[in-house]
Amino acid sequence: MAAQMEQAPSYPAQGHIVSDDSPVQQHTSRSSASVNSTEKEKVQAQKSSHDAIAAHQVELDDEDVEEHRERRHTRYQQLRPYILVATGLVILGWWISATILPATRHRWIPQTVWAWFFILVVAFRFIPNSFVTRPVEAVWRPLVSDPFFKLPYRIRLAAGWACLLAIVLGSAFGFPRPDGTRVTDRLVSVIGLLLFQFGFWATSQHRKHVPWPTVIVGLFFQQVIALFVLKSTAGFDIFKWIATLAADFLNESAPAAAFFFDQDTINKHWFFVNTLSAIIFFIATIQAFYYLGIMQWIISKFAWFFFKTMNVSGAEAVVASASPFIGQGESACLVRPYVDLMTPSELHLVMTSGFSTISGSVFIAYINLGVPPTTLITASIMSIPASIAISKMRVPEMEEPVTRGRVVVDRGQEEKGGRPANVLHAFSKGATFGLIVAGQILTNVLTVLALIYALNGLLTWIGRGFGIHALTIQLVLGYIFYPVSFFMGVPTGEILRVSQLLGTKLVANEFVAYTDLHGIMTSAEPLSERAFVIASYALCGFANLGSLGIQIGVLSALAPSRAKIIARIAFSAMICGFLSTMQAAGIAGMLV
Repeated sequence: MAAQMEQAPSYPAQGHIVSDDSPVQQHTSRSSASVNSTEKEKVQAQKSSHDAIAAHQVELDDEDVEEHRERRHTRYQQLRPYILVATGLVILGWWISATILPATRHRWIPQTVWAWFFILVVAFRFIPNSFVTRPVEAVWRPLVSDPFFKLPYRIRLAAGWACLLAIVLGSAFGFPRPDGTRVTDRLVSVIGLLLFQFGFWATSQHRKHVPWPTVIVGLFFQQVIALFVLKSTAGFDIFKWIATLAADFLNESAPAAAFFFDQDTINKHWFFVNTLSAIIFFIATIQAFYYLGIMQWIISKFAWFFFKTMNVSGAEAVVASASPFIGQGESACLVRPYVDLMTPSELHLVMTSGFSTISGSVFIAYINLGVPPTTLITASIMSIPASIAISKMRVPEMEEPVTRGRVVVDRGQEEKGGRPANVLHAFSKGATFGLIVAGQILTNVLTVLALIYALNGLLTWIGRGFGIHALTIQLVLGYIFYPVSFFMGVPTGEILRVSQLLGTKLVANEFVAYTDLHGIMTSAEPLSERAFVIASYALCGFANLGSLGIQIGVLSALAPSRAKIIARIAFSAMICGFLSTMQAAGIAGMLV
């Protein structure tokens, strides 16, 4: 009995706690930890296997897409001559028919220009460029180019200034004045243009190195474009046709928006419905054009022209040419591999061109606010050479750019998901990106408006303590920009209202300023025609404090090593872009 008691296992008494050092508990804990560890290893192994299978499947899908793309490209190359010839014949037939039919005969100028432009594009797919360039070069070089460049630099420079001054004075005083415009109004606009240039030169970082030929050619092109549109029937008709075509194309988003709302809502022209839906549609279309290479072709032709005529680097020419079409952030992405290698002068020009233009994605928004579409297109095209001239005067080139002597447009690759499989995929991804952009515009405008209203309320409350019952941001900035509005040629009695719009544009954005302009024009006391035209040109640009942050963020992300330089010159570029639009408005003031 005692032996049995000795052999019986001993258990702790009730209420006692087994120590952590107990052999039984240690064994149990180790067993449990081993099981948990094994289960975790199995889960991790399964996850790794699943990830490997998914990655392999994605790789196979990419290979399959590339294979299909190569087959399509091969088939296209085989059928390309027949497609081009058929396209040319269709365009030719359309031009003949549109010129004969009474319903479309009145617009024969833009029809002829665009029809034969595309016919020549098709023709030169078969005809070598040398067929035209060699005869032109044989005449141009010995008769014009060589004799001119053999002249001393100062004589060539004096001839350039004389030509520029002649076209400026001829534009301002060589045409009849409309009712309400005095000679002094146009004279003030001319003086304002000269003062703007003097200000850029006086504040230049390197006055002795200002590239005056680039400045002269840029100002000359700006004047020629304004003259061609505002004083030429053919030029006005062509730009009006482009503007009408763009507006009609973007308005096609309205029936699509009616599918989600109703026609009564569309007829109210709400910003949230009409404008943002057009923005989404436009961005989706642009992404499809990028996939097809259409945008790269257009931008490369513009860039080549400004590269040849204004002696800027290829990267600068590409970004300046692209800004009116795709906006201030996206245009820099076209030269993404070279942004990190840009000189300070190139970076300054990249930002200035973005600040001095608008993008096509907001085109319909301004039209809905009553801005003439011809003004928007003209102002944006005018700003390409103007931004180059102004930026090079403010920050002259002191180094040797990497892309001098060549024009390269980067097709770019999607950061997520790789390149689209086809044009429909590109259109779909563009629509998603357009939704993001539309959301950013909506939230930005909403918050900026709310902030302005809050600050105006605070200023009004403070102003009443001094006996000022209408103290607002617009009033303060209106007096600051009073001289700028005066030298643009705004009629005397309307200078303050226009200068307040300029202040709103700089502090808030052009959306808010155009909204205020629309309110003024629909009020009991609208602006005169001259003041409205000048204000419409002056507000057409992205130069504002919000865009300043966008520019710094985008370029710093593309060129991390140049972030400090970008931040240092960004404010200067914004002011140059702001004054670039003022200069375009002053030139418009010479012609209206």
